Amino acid sequence: MIWERIKGFILPSLAFVILLAVWQATKIATGWSVAVFPSPLEAAAGMWELVKDGTLLKHSVASLFRVTLGFYLAVLFGLPIGIILGWWKTGQVVTNSLIQFLRPISPLAWIPLAVLWFGIGDKPAVFLIFLSSFFPMVVATITAVNGIRLIYFQVAANFNFTPFETATKIIIPAILPPILPALRISVGIAWLVVVAAEMIAVKSGLGFLILDSRNALRMDYVMDAMIAIGVIGICLDRVINQLSRIKSISWGSV
Repeated sequence: MIWERIKGFILPSLAFVILLAVWQATKIATGWSVAVFPSPLEAAAGMWELVKDGTLLKHSVASLFRVTLGFYLAVLFGLPIGIILGWWKTGQVVTNSLIQFLRPISPLAWIPLAVLWFGIGDKPAVFLIFLSSFFPMVVATITAVNGIRLIYFQVAANFNFTPFETATKIIIPAILPPILPALRISVGIAWLVVVAAEMIAVKSGLGFLILDSRNALRMDYVMDAMIAIGVIGICLDRVINQLSRIKSISWGSV
């Protein structure tokens, strides 16, 4: 058991050690200056500066706020709509083509309209994050509802469940296991979109830090912001992944 935990830490860490080695070797081989391609030590020094003066924390919090708000809104609207459409077959047929038409449109394509509608600030970024998570959530929920065994609904009918009881006692518990992977994917997409949106529509966040650092020729700060994005992305993925281990929501996958 202990060895499994050690191996689970050492093997992923080994991949990052290899990445650092390749990074340093590339720096030595190219001979590029810090203004073009900083070394790991130069990036670490820049990271310390950003941490010490609070810049990294400020921009990270701003990005997390936008991702959290946009993602929660997507879940708040996407799950009920997906449940309704999955349960109501006629509505599913009517809206399927519209959903499949809108879903492939990149959230970044909405940036001009988002800025025009909401101006500069948090609102356009939150709107783009909402769009990026909403359609995957709706499609995944519809698919999950369609996959519920018919016998569950027959049991609900035998016990004269109301629509509310059917939704809360049958549908929601049954769809949670297949919905969790969709949540992980949606969070990852939202984290990608917020960085791009912050380069255009706001004056804070890790995306803005990358753009601002590039303009100041501080490539070490650019790399540091990229590292922060990756670390936070791993943490968000781990948080969502932990939900799949909750035993109380596993019955629907049986």
